[in-house]
Amino acid sequence: MTRGTQDETTAAARERDGLASDGLASEGPALTTAGLPSWLDPVVEASRTVRPRQLSRFLPPEDGRGRQSAVLILFGEGPRGPELLLQERAGTLRSHAGQPSFPGGALDPEDGDPHTTGPLRAALREAEEETGLDPAGVQLFGALPRLYIPVSEFVVTPVLGWWRTPSPVGVVDPAETARVFTVPVADLTDPAHRVTVVHPRGHEGPGFTVESALVWGFTAGVIDRILHFSGWERPWDRSRRVPLDWHA
Repeated sequence: MTRGTQDETTAAARERDGLASDGLASEGPALTTAGLPSWLDPVVEASRTVRPRQLSRFLPPEDGRGRQSAVLILFGEGPRGPELLLQERAGTLRSHAGQPSFPGGALDPEDGDPHTTGPLRAALREAEEETGLDPAGVQLFGALPRLYIPVSEFVVTPVLGWWRTPSPVGVVDPAETARVFTVPVADLTDPAHRVTVVHPRGHEGPGFTVESALVWGFTAGVIDRILHFSGWERPWDRSRRVPLDWHA
């Protein structure tokens, strides 16, 4: 292992240790793996060992630029087994309009320190505001290394959760969210639903055609890496390309 990779791994582990610190448990949400279903074990292990550059080439700028934010990657148990909660952003938004995404958004001052429990609070708060989710039914069990979305300059902490006690969800504010839906993990791993998305500027990335939606961009990239490092990925035809609209 090179020194740069070792430093990167240590920094990511230190940040995740801070998010899960027992000393912070009384001040807000904490991470715990107690009582999780066994099928989540590979995701837990991946969250503990994956390095930032294994997730994305877009990492937070070293000069500290970027708006701190968090998304909630919420796993539940549906009629067809494990599933993920997603939403479709309103088509009138200035950034990522009409795009399927995880619930989430920027940290507010009341969320607290972005390097400790701030992202945990923000992920739950934003999910409640956008989908009506009851945070009391969510068990947070992990956090992936922080990533960067250059187009919006967001520094994003992906927070992993188990929907221990499901609650009704739906569109809270139509100005922000067009719809809220769940996707079976079986559909996400099905090669028939996997494509390579081609951006008008020439960029390519993983995509998923599920629930009458094309999931692409940051959200698809994170899902793709979770499937890969959890050992859930199935071989798929990367030559199946889907072009995005020019305004994407």
